[in-house]
Amino acid sequence: METQEHARPQTRDGAWAQTPLPQRALLQYEVEQFLYAEAALLDARRYRDWLALMAEDVEYWMPVRRTVTAADIEREFTKPGEVAYFDDDWAYLEMRVKKLEAGSAWSEDPPSRSRHFVSNVRILDVQVDEITLEASFHVHRTRLERDQDSWIGRRMDVLRRTGDSFRLVKRHLFLDHTVIPSTNMSTIF
Repeated sequence: METQEHARPQTRDGAWAQTPLPQRALLQYEVEQFLYAEAALLDARRYRDWLALMAEDVEYWMPVRRTVTAADIEREFTKPGEVAYFDDDWAYLEMRVKKLEAGSAWSEDPPSRSRHFVSNVRILDVQVDEITLEASFHVHRTRLERDQDSWIGRRMDVLRRTGDSFRLVKRHLFLDHTVIPSTNMSTIF
């Protein structure tokens, strides 16, 4: 019988699709459980624990989406280095967490209530200890008595295996919205 360690796919050439089904199913389960636990930390406002899931070289980016014609579809999202809702590294994420913990984020006092949904998780590739995946997300936030925000989109994540768990190395978030009626985007996605 194979141990769990030996059952992990170790593809180097994009051969994820050829990995035997039991190994793919095990990795899919592990990845989904990690993503669900991450969402639960955010919903519980356990931002320091959430930050501990980030790799030191994390890239957390959300470009702006524009309405464009079919001929200009490659311009639908801003590119890296252009304007973005988020373009954060670990130090910036830590600063956001410190602000939330200190209560100095006026847009989060009183704090928002959020619910993070993650679905349609598809592992796209496995390269030794890094897993590239695509997922859909829905973040619902309520604040004060009547403020409600709902953000829906897809994300591309890269997870790096660290022992029995993962660290988030890259998160690129692509909103379905082109107009955001929210008064702020202080929520962590």
